[in-house]
Amino acid sequence: MRSRRRPATQTGEGLSMAGNRTVRLGSICSKIGSGATPRGGKDAYKGGATSLIRSQNIYNAGFHRNGLAFIDDAQAEELSNVEVQPDDVLLNITGDSVARCCQVALDVLPARVNQHVAIIRPRAAEADARFLRYVLVSESMQDRLLALASAGATRNALTKLMIEALEISMPPLPEQRAIASILGALDDKIELNRRMNATLEAMARALFQSWFVDFDPVHAKSEGRAPAAMDSETAALFPSEFVDSELGLIPKGWRVGRVAEVSEFSRSSINPGEFPHETFDHYSLPAFDEGRTPKVELGSTIMSNKLLVSRSSVLLSKLNPHIPRIWLPDLHATRRSACSTEFIVSSPRPGYSREFLFSLFTSTAFASTYGTLVTGTTGSHQRIRPESVLEMKTIIPTSKLVESFSANAKPMFDQINRNIDQSRTLAALRDTLLPRLLSGELSVK
Repeated sequence: MRSRRRPATQTGEGLSMAGNRTVRLGSICSKIGSGATPRGGKDAYKGGATSLIRSQNIYNAGFHRNGLAFIDDAQAEELSNVEVQPDDVLLNITGDSVARCCQVALDVLPARVNQHVAIIRPRAAEADARFLRYVLVSESMQDRLLALASAGATRNALTKLMIEALEISMPPLPEQRAIASILGALDDKIELNRRMNATLEAMARALFQSWFVDFDPVHAKSEGRAPAAMDSETAALFPSEFVDSELGLIPKGWRVGRVAEVSEFSRSSINPGEFPHETFDHYSLPAFDEGRTPKVELGSTIMSNKLLVSRSSVLLSKLNPHIPRIWLPDLHATRRSACSTEFIVSSPRPGYSREFLFSLFTSTAFASTYGTLVTGTTGSHQRIRPESVLEMKTIIPTSKLVESFSANAKPMFDQINRNIDQSRTLAALRDTLLPRLLSGELSVK
């Protein structure tokens, strides 16, 4: 049964629901303003206790910690006029990411913003900050912001005057809070899933690091100790001695080989445009950055050739390796999957597993060498040649140990994919509710 829309009255530039008032954003805010980059540019980031939030951290789906910069106390003092306070709404105001908007968690504070991010701080007596954030990420407002940003300039940009002049339909404060609470509950569960996944990935990485990089069980046995937190059957798979190799001391019975011995790269491609009415799961770099959820898109909307993704695939970004993007895709039961050609599509060779490959690619030992293989001179266009990756040296353990590791890691990765799938469902529900709650088509009651 369809919900009835409440009566609307003409106000300002659009329709406002009865009981709402249309306001200029600047009239309900105590602060709207952007920051700056510390003198010396990004190379001057000295580290410290204060976060420096940049456009790459701001997404409509939430705040991303990847690439979060840190500045020292002196630099933070220079930017004290753009200190981020709890509940502040942050809006990207320049470049390709213009109009993206979110709020930050308390654990990101203390923080400042650079010149590409604006702080929007509504007065608590007039507007709920979470409600305002949902207004700004709504489809209609995003369209309006993007239109403003692209008007009459060589580069997308939103000015302070543009932001202050935005007209927004505001229901009474209790209703704002109720709407924000409903949508926020969904986002809170999505954030909880993200944190659970970060913990599960860290556990899998720690296990791989302990077994195959630090060789903790071998050190223990060589010293006459039982390996910590390990059953006797698994401990028996590890040797108790080391031998010399070209990569230094490695466990006896293991060997130095090449990545090509544990993985093969697929170049099978597809042009989704040739299947305009077919729905694909599109794995792209932006989709990874926005929460590791592929975009569900018609073939007609996906430009250029893509690489096919199979159920055995692990995706490894070859663009800008200083930003690690390694993806263990969870394929849909019926839709075909395709990924950007900026990914390497890797599959395990017989005797190995996706879990082993993913853990290898995310290990510190792999990353330290992977980053040295770049071609290109600028930070935004550095790439890795797949052939160079296949030739990388790696330590290859016994097949029994690979099998044991995979058995331990698989439940973790299965849970990660279940959480991602649940978050995708919750996000779709949130995105469906958002415009209906804001318009009054659905009542918060």
